[in-house]
Amino acid sequence: MSKTIYILFISFLQIGLFSIGGGYAIIPLIQEQVVNSYNWLTLQEYTDIITISQMTPGPLVVNTASFVGIRLAGIPGAIAATLGSILSGFIISIFLYKFFMKHKDIDSISNILKGLRSSSVGLIASAASTIILIAFFGTASIGVKGFSINITAIILFVISLFLLRKYKLNPILIMIFTGVIGLFFY
Repeated sequence: MSKTIYILFISFLQIGLFSIGGGYAIIPLIQEQVVNSYNWLTLQEYTDIITISQMTPGPLVVNTASFVGIRLAGIPGAIAATLGSILSGFIISIFLYKFFMKHKDIDSISNILKGLRSSSVGLIASAASTIILIAFFGTASIGVKGFSINITAIILFVISLFLLRKYKLNPILIMIFTGVIGLFFY
């Protein structure tokens, strides 16, 4: 059992180290480890775990590591796989933070940070626009023929935005409110 826990940790440490792009980009790498290399799961089991990981809150690689670890070695396996998946990203983030903070007064480093900030805003805006298009029009692309406008989603969005901005309500309460309303309208 302890050998399995060690192998889970090392395997997910490698996955975390090379998971640049995250999300869907990491799915083939995880599959290579858990299905092809170690035969821990069948392809069907792996597909089921990926599906569950996408439905639960949190990053895909962390959720998948937790589910694979618990499936193979219980709670200790889940802890080992999860720690392995986040440890390398954590260490790299700390290193980059210290580097940028030490050299932030250098113009080129300052410009790099400004560029990263700008691109982060762009990535967040892109993700938000995609979610809005899917929620309101049922498509992720502008200009697709045959889309339908979801009036209920637009009304819920406007009401939620109003409650958040005007009355500063807790976002969790808004999510519960809209979830309950969604039960009746969807």
